[in-house]
Formats: sequence, C-alpha cells, structure tokens
Amino acid sequence: MTQFSDLGWLYSSPEASCRWRPSPHYNQRPEGSPTSLVVVHGISLPAGRFGGPWIDALFMNQLSGQSPHGLASLAGLKVSSHFLIARDGCLTQYVSILNRAWHAGVSVFAGQSNCNDFSIGIELEGTDELPYTEAQMQALTLLCQALGKALPTLRAITGHSVVAPGRKTDPGPAFDWSDLGQRMAAIGLRWQVVDAG
Repeated sequence: MTQFSDLGWLYSSPEASCRWRPSPHYNQRPEGSPTSLVVVHGISLPAGRFGGPWIDALFMNQLSGQSPHGLASLAGLKVSSHFLIARDGCLTQYVSILNRAWHAGVSVFAGQSNCNDFSIGIELEGTDELPYTEAQMQALTLLCQALGKALPTLRAITGHSVVAPGRKTDPGPAFDWSDLGQRMAAIGLRWQVVDAG
C-alpha cells in the first residue's frame, strides 16, 4: 500500500513510484486550517508539449531569462504543487502534504477563500482539450487513496477552474469527473466530487 512518511512525503511502492523534488516554493499552513480539499490541475510546458524538463524547472525556480520555447516570461514565478502526474503515470512530489504549496492562487471553495491554505494540489500533465491517460487516472486514484489515509480531514476534490472561475480553465473539459467518481467509489473513498459542470 502506498503511504506517506511522518514528514508528509510519499514512499515509493510496488503500486506507485514517486520521485521527490523539494521545491523552494512553499510555506506553513495557517494554524487551524485542516486540509480538506484536493485541487486537480492540468499543465504542460510549453503549452501542448509533454515530457520535457520545464514543469520541474518552473516548480524548482530554475527557469531563467534565457529559457527557450517562450518560457523566459515565467522565470522568477513563485509557484508549486504538491504533486505532478506525468502522462505515463509517474509521480513527482514537490511539497510535503503537511505544508502549503502555491498552486491555486486567488481562489474560493465552499465560501472559504485562499484554497492553498487547506488544499492539496495535484497537477496532471496535459491540456484542457486532450484526454488524460489511463495511467494518469490510475495514479491519481492511488494517490487519493493514500492521501485519504494520511489526511482523514480531506472531504472533497475539485478542479482549478472551480476554485478560480473565469481565471483558470484546467483541468478542462477533457477531464472525466464521472470516471474519477466511479474510481473513488470503487476504493471506498467518499469525498465530494465537484466538477465544473
């Protein structure tokens, strides 16, 4: 069974391998903010291209003014996520689940603002229009199962477009929320699934 260390980092297991890339972009969660939400994102750098080093570089603050593919404008941007799931299902963790990653920006969920304070951010490598892979959906389901055990205060999962409407569109219409709901029900995870529909 995939599980987390006491410091909030995911162990690799036969079900899911995970590499650790500790990002400098994080801080402590505010006291009294139980982690209750998972926010699903979609990302590709450059837009529509997969498999390169640029998402890592962004989250690790390693983009420069000389970065190719029009990415120089992102240099110095202070963003991160707890996890990235690549197209082949491989997991990378950038921030401990005990800490606050900088993934949602200006955001609101169920009347509560600043979603970074109380959420886990999971980036899926992809675009709004292209279906996410079966390997990604399997990895996301296993990750949510592990998160549910480590953080019993988690209650809901939603998309970036829901918490930042009008500003963000990811993970986009290609993300199958119904499928995710069925997968979660199959493993006994009873979170509220809030899609953009």
